[in-house]
Amino acid sequence: MSQPRVLVIEDDPDGCRSVAEAIRDLGYDVLVASTGAEGLRLFENEPADVVLTDLVLPDIGGQDVLTRILGMDDQTPVIIMTAYGTVSSAVQTVKAGAYDYLTKPLDLDALQTKVARAVEARKLRSEVAALRRSLRERNGIEAMIARSPQMREIVEQIRHLADTNATVHITGESGTGKELVARALHAESRRAQGPFVAVNCGAFTESLLESELFGHEKGAFTGAVARSKGAFERADCGTLFLDEVGDAPKPVQVKLLRVLEEREFFRVGGQEPIKVDTRVISASNRDLEDLVRKGEFREDLYYRLKVVTIRIPPLRERREDIRPLAERFVAAAGREHGRNIISVDPSFYEALERRDWPGNVRELRNAVEAAVLMCRGSRLGENDLRRDAGIADHVPASAAANMTMGEIERDALIRTLESCGWNRTVAARRLGISRRTIQRKIREYGLAVPGDPQSRSAGGER
Repeated sequence: MSQPRVLVIEDDPDGCRSVAEAIRDLGYDVLVASTGAEGLRLFENEPADVVLTDLVLPDIGGQDVLTRILGMDDQTPVIIMTAYGTVSSAVQTVKAGAYDYLTKPLDLDALQTKVARAVEARKLRSEVAALRRSLRERNGIEAMIARSPQMREIVEQIRHLADTNATVHITGESGTGKELVARALHAESRRAQGPFVAVNCGAFTESLLESELFGHEKGAFTGAVARSKGAFERADCGTLFLDEVGDAPKPVQVKLLRVLEEREFFRVGGQEPIKVDTRVISASNRDLEDLVRKGEFREDLYYRLKVVTIRIPPLRERREDIRPLAERFVAAAGREHGRNIISVDPSFYEALERRDWPGNVRELRNAVEAAVLMCRGSRLGENDLRRDAGIADHVPASAAANMTMGEIERDALIRTLESCGWNRTVAARRLGISRRTIQRKIREYGLAVPGDPQSRSAGGER
């Protein structure tokens, strides 16, 4: 591993020599320059981990050197060396971004201590920067497959909206990747260093959802043995993602509206308002406007949530994305399950591209993972796609073109339920929705549940 490199810019030859020797005693490499211009050229050609520069130089002032160094690499710690008479100027450079300053005549022990600390600070900054890059690769725009025009447009929307505080509502069928888009909006924003908290509003009863979102005080209800922070508090200075917000009960909607308007809320059982700086992104696979017309969703909350709307198209409308998505899933499943998939037969991808995937990206991922697990060799083929794993051929594209969205959704629900023996918990997990939503859809489409005489005929209302 290479030694840390320190650039010293000092026009006094004796002073420069003593500084360089003290730094070499730490085991660091040293570059020296006698003018600001020479120092900047050296830094541009051989970037240093730390820069020490005199505040007063024969050509360029130390302040200008600082500004230009940080312009080339704002992660580089710059230490200013100054005479006593210019300490106030050195303090100003620290306010402008310098790491620290040293006064002349130099205390070489103090110099070594500050340089060593600056080297460690640089190392920490580099590690943090690498971590942020990794997070962006996993959660940001880089994590998105966007070969289709529709997804490329969504990527542009994310870039345009990420660094704002606007509430964004994401629509799309189950499994299209609404949370992925929400995470990308967070990862590309100034809030990326803050928390990202996701809450599925359809997965809780009214009282539990209220506690999950807003927290509760000790003794607020039976079982509340201690104070608990809610999602809004946990997401302070970050982003809160409200998934399936259309399933939020009316009393919770009232409190959501208040926190969006006032930026404050009360814990359950609390008396003091709690202020938060939390960006809210919501999502739903239900038409909120339709819910407003039916009186199931508050109109004022609807308009507060959908300042901007991003619609994610279903996979059948962006078939160009199927193969690159599948390629990623094959690689991921191989790593996770220790399967050595060396090659993939073109027929495998062709079979995937023929299907309409009513469960969208989530269903595609499950299908590919199942195929990788079933593969008995190192070459993946169409025969590895299992029909009994809930991935049987769905309604063909030609038929789907003549069906309503509700009919396609109904068909996907029936096939998924049939593939898992009408186990609603398993079906909910496969479709990426809550069990409550499954039950509501069964009632909505009048499906006949085997062994349940109260369910309506499968041939009932559509």
